[in-house]
Amino acid sequence: MTSARGAAPILRIANVEVVYSDVILVLRGVSLDVPHGSIVALLGANGAGKTTLLRAVSGLLKVHRGVITKGSVQLDGADVHHLDPATIVRRGVSQVLEGRRIFAELTVDENLRAGGFTRRDKSELKASYERVMELFPLLTHRRKATAGYLSGGEQQMLAIGRALMASPRVLLLDEPSLGLAPRIVEQIAGIVRDINEQGTSVLLVEQNATMALNIADYGYVMEHGKVVKDGPADALIADKDIQEFYLGVGEAGRKSFRDVKSYRRRKKWSA
Repeated sequence: MTSARGAAPILRIANVEVVYSDVILVLRGVSLDVPHGSIVALLGANGAGKTTLLRAVSGLLKVHRGVITKGSVQLDGADVHHLDPATIVRRGVSQVLEGRRIFAELTVDENLRAGGFTRRDKSELKASYERVMELFPLLTHRRKATAGYLSGGEQQMLAIGRALMASPRVLLLDEPSLGLAPRIVEQIAGIVRDINEQGTSVLLVEQNATMALNIADYGYVMEHGKVVKDGPADALIADKDIQEFYLGVGEAGRKSFRDVKSYRRRKKWSA
């Protein structure tokens, strides 16, 4: 498998299968690399298995009665799929959940402090807090505000900031553009770039393929629990199948990426 930028991966997902409730097979041998210093986009429709893959990395599968039945998840070459979520955070992986999931009744500052619960060094925690405030200047004026009263964009910024309080080496982002206005989506994309440029590797799960591929180095496309295509982000943007199904260019109405590919084959055969 080709890694983004050709670099050694900080995160490697190798042939992972995941089963829910002992009977529902959701991931079917998924392999994916996140190299040091890269942004990797993971695209796919609802139900493709993207969120399940993030849970497999962050240790949250058990909460949802899921288990890895095959394969491995490695951080810098060490297996982490058997560890509990708090230990995985300490090892350097933080996840921003879909739908933001902030603590609505707590203040902005209290949410951020909760994000740093695994940290013991107060000076490092202070440095993380200052980094968050530099990345999200809007939050500096809302530090004492109740989080539930923030706008959707501000809540997404808070959710990302809370994850950064753990000073992760790998940041998992699950649909950060969901429900946000286009202008705010552009801001979030810029923030993700800034986070990456500061040294944090990013695995970005998105249905907004345009946003994701424009900031990513490499991308994977999932369908029905499998990776069906991968490649450099610029190559995926130029791919006609990707353009048609994920970027809204060309023919419309097909239900899956596989339908698009089959349709193109039929066109070629009938020519």
